[in-house]
Amino acid sequence: MAEPVYIQIADDLREQITSGRLRPGDDVPTEADLAARWSTSRGPIRNALASLRNEGLIETTRGRPARVVARKADQAVDVSVPFTRWARELGVTPGARTQQVSLRRAGPAKAAALGIDEDDMVVTVVRLRLLDDRPTMLERLCYIESVGRLLLDADPDRISITEFLGSKGHPIVKLQHEIDAVAADEEDAELLRVPAGSPILRLTRTSRGPDGRIFEASEDRYLSDVVRFTVAASGISDDGHYMRAVG
Repeated sequence: MAEPVYIQIADDLREQITSGRLRPGDDVPTEADLAARWSTSRGPIRNALASLRNEGLIETTRGRPARVVARKADQAVDVSVPFTRWARELGVTPGARTQQVSLRRAGPAKAAALGIDEDDMVVTVVRLRLLDDRPTMLERLCYIESVGRLLLDADPDRISITEFLGSKGHPIVKLQHEIDAVAADEEDAELLRVPAGSPILRLTRTSRGPDGRIFEASEDRYLSDVVRFTVAASGISDDGHYMRAVG
């Protein structure tokens, strides 16, 4: 049995988008053009466009043709995957431009996040992360001194910090994520190349080692038009709540 016309149309347009013949910003052929090409009514055309819109491949606006959009990269937040590995799994090239590595006193906020005294020393790292040379995320990392000092002799532009510290005996055994949205501050705006005040997705993380102690407190700020956060659930519990995936 032949596939419905709207599926054939959607498959054809999807292939044009994924192959690069239709690129982000390009207009999709109009409903009239597609109807003439496929010898069909506008109903199947609209169903095909709705499918592509639901997949995040196009956007539709009243009064103008549908337009191809840059597909967002999914970032799972119920698991811990280093940015470098995540980027390679997406099929893109990861990059890093370190802005700052410093040894300083913790102060109230960082001490509270790490569970240490305000006068204790910490190592902080500010690093711009890129996907295929496109600014994507700004990291603000903070480590207790005994762990962070390992980074003082490393090149943060050339390593995955998570994997590097894991190889030095400081793997992430347990972590906690919090997600919210914030307005881009001046540093965000300059490095991520967006206007100040633009919406930014913020992922705040605390990481614990094998001894159960927090050794890292970080804040990652992602461009909301490049990345979207996802959470997988493994089923529904007896009380009707979704259960977190385990893996």
